[in-house]
Amino acid sequence: MPELPETETIARDLDEEVRGALIVGVSVTRSDVLRESTPRKLAEFATGRRIGRVWRRAKCIVLDLQAKGEREPSHIVVQPRFTGGLFIEVDATDPKELTYSNVTFDLDDGRHLHYRDVRRLGTVTPMTADRFRDYSGSLGVEPLDDALSSADLSALLRASSRAVKVVLMDQRRLAGVGNIYASEALWRAGIDPSRAADSLKADDVFRLFHELRAVLRASIEARGTSFRDYRDARGQRGAFVEQLQVYGREGQPCNRCGKRLIGTHAIDGRGTVFCAYCQR
Repeated sequence: MPELPETETIARDLDEEVRGALIVGVSVTRSDVLRESTPRKLAEFATGRRIGRVWRRAKCIVLDLQAKGEREPSHIVVQPRFTGGLFIEVDATDPKELTYSNVTFDLDDGRHLHYRDVRRLGTVTPMTADRFRDYSGSLGVEPLDDALSSADLSALLRASSRAVKVVLMDQRRLAGVGNIYASEALWRAGIDPSRAADSLKADDVFRLFHELRAVLRASIEARGTSFRDYRDARGQRGAFVEQLQVYGREGQPCNRCGKRLIGTHAIDGRGTVFCAYCQR
């Protein structure tokens, strides 16, 4: 957490808010969130560059940075992980939110873009164009890519005998899906998360393909899922928590068959909630 819908929401918000802004300064209060850089190097890298597109790759928020004379943009890649996020400081921002600001980008219009992370498990990494190509190339396909087909997902699943939930969360195969949306998609498709991925039949994969895309899009529409820490770039909570069918509902009745939902850590070491009766 955050996963694809949460980082997509933040990226869309920031693209509206800061595209075209010039970075005039950078301050780092907690440098342990930096990767492949130091506070001084990050400031030198970003200051004087203008923010172009802000977009998402996998579970990361990518800021394209452009300087005069550069043919290709450089990038700042933010991976929020459990408690991180980017937000714009406004007059109404609660000062408590700034307590956990680790990196601040000062913009030429007087605003400040903060990377906030309570537990400091996320990362901020400046990348050249070549470095980003290598990084992005190590990630899997995007589940909402228009070019992705049910046959493509089938090929990914057939290549592994691991549990289907594990394969869905493997960022080298499918980028952006984590515990929440893998669990939800498998419930919607009626598939046991512990089933071997290569055991799924064509109709299983077809349902999973469409349900995975449907749940991701529904969560983006609801601006993500907030339990404790996740906020969008404007400091607001996501509302998809109200639509969750299994995640976080261990011991409650299944909304499809009424049986009690089961929780286990046996599949991948993380909490997995599912219905043993209607997920096969």
